[in-house]
Amino acid sequence: MMSYYIGIDVGTGGVRGALVSHDGKLLKSYTHPLHIWQPCCNYYEQSTTDIWNGVCTCVKNVTKDVDATKVKGIGFDATCSLVVLDSNGAALTVSPSGSDERNVIMWLDHRAEKQMQEINSTKHPILRYVGHKISLEMSLTKVLWLKQNLSEKCWNKAGHFMELPDFLTWKATGSTARSAGCVGPKWLYQTNSWDESFLREIGLEELIDDNFAKIGSVVLLPGDAVCDTGLNKMAADQLGLLEHTPVATGIIDAHAGGVGCIGCTVFNSPDVNVPLINRMVLISGTSTCHMVVSDKEVPINGVWGPNYSAMISGMWNHEAGQSASGKLIDHLIETHAAYQKLIDRSKTTGRHIHSELEEILDDLTKKQALNDVSLLTRNFHMWPDYHGNRSPISDSTLTGMISGLSLSCDLNDLAVLYLAAIQALAYGTRHIIETYTDSGYDIRVIYACGGLSKNQLYIQIHSDITGLPIVLPDEKESVLLGSAILASIAAHEYPTMQVAMDTMCGDGHVVRPNRSVRSFHDNKYKVFRLMLENQQQYRNIMRDDQ
Repeated sequence: MMSYYIGIDVGTGGVRGALVSHDGKLLKSYTHPLHIWQPCCNYYEQSTTDIWNGVCTCVKNVTKDVDATKVKGIGFDATCSLVVLDSNGAALTVSPSGSDERNVIMWLDHRAEKQMQEINSTKHPILRYVGHKISLEMSLTKVLWLKQNLSEKCWNKAGHFMELPDFLTWKATGSTARSAGCVGPKWLYQTNSWDESFLREIGLEELIDDNFAKIGSVVLLPGDAVCDTGLNKMAADQLGLLEHTPVATGIIDAHAGGVGCIGCTVFNSPDVNVPLINRMVLISGTSTCHMVVSDKEVPINGVWGPNYSAMISGMWNHEAGQSASGKLIDHLIETHAAYQKLIDRSKTTGRHIHSELEEILDDLTKKQALNDVSLLTRNFHMWPDYHGNRSPISDSTLTGMISGLSLSCDLNDLAVLYLAAIQALAYGTRHIIETYTDSGYDIRVIYACGGLSKNQLYIQIHSDITGLPIVLPDEKESVLLGSAILASIAAHEYPTMQVAMDTMCGDGHVVRPNRSVRSFHDNKYKVFRLMLENQQQYRNIMRDDQ
């Protein structure tokens, strides 16, 4: 009898749901948009009511006309955003507006700069698990911000602080169990325990009370069932599924992408079918994550981790990343003077704006008699940290830089800007890979997934700049597949995560680097690294002026 699993992915801008067969085929999918509030600069807020309604809509749509008895499990992944509930499980405001509807501080929210600095100034030994610097994207900085800034409206009333994936499994089952894949990387839950000395030193000693009830006393591994009873009746009715359907422990969206991608197989390509420890997963969407796994605990400065069993049970995980990638590209396009011309052109042809820009780039390449599109940026350079640097510098105050501007602002200039942004992100990936290599990793192949992995120019340029082959799974929705894989394990379809990945991740194909532009990219990478040095020098000069 055919059995199905549901994967739910709560991303930055929307909820996606998929119905997946037991052998990893995505049969149906549905997307529902989410609302984002931005009350002021660097504040990003959402609502769990809006999110859960989106989840229900997606599940009902992908299971329409499907026998509910054949749905054997459901898995949830989401962004690493902070959810706050009161002791009764009701939404509690995290917003200066005071609206309880806004009870989620999103991952890309940068309000907690001061709190991040306070935590890092302790130099507590446990910070080695986040590259010796906690990020202001992580929830502990935001919880401290709430204590210091919203004590009456939020902190004094809070009963639960959760990562968004853990909220989803709580909503589905009523269990307050947390995921090791959430509290390990984002809350510094390490060696199967909370560090009381750390929580006291950073001023969050209240989280220790009642056996850590507010942040979780039970922590489960990826693939574990959240509880023996599965979906509770209320959630089952809301989702249109059967009560007691198994629910997998939640996972961060990038980690779900890693699970759904890293086990992909490419036939007749032994150079890419290497051990897991020689693969890096590039999950590219609004932001980008660079995931690697190891059988050893290896701290790396400026990179999150190592975290045990955060993505794949039994292995240590590192997560580097770029805080803005897809968001950066969108920002550069949408704020350019030629944006409306691009939109008008896209409406005329019916093609995506990226396709229009790439056609312009092809025309420019031909007109200038160049042998590769990348050569168009010989004198145009970008440092891409418009939203700070997550890895490997780990400096949220870094900003973007462009060299090579002119008075021209037509579609040709927009196309070159688009190309330069993609290249800059790829140079950032090369910088991250070099950091991994210096720490002992031997990365031989990149496995790519996420929205930007569907952009052929983005993938080819990443291959060219890193000099590595890139595997693209035939199943494009690796994040949704990853959550479904975890659901299959929770439902005991497969005995281990490795067996489930081997069966469900499917096949893929390889994109290989164009070696003819290697020296060009080597030189531009030197400029890229020099731009970082220049920005740091500028800051030092201006600091001396104070």
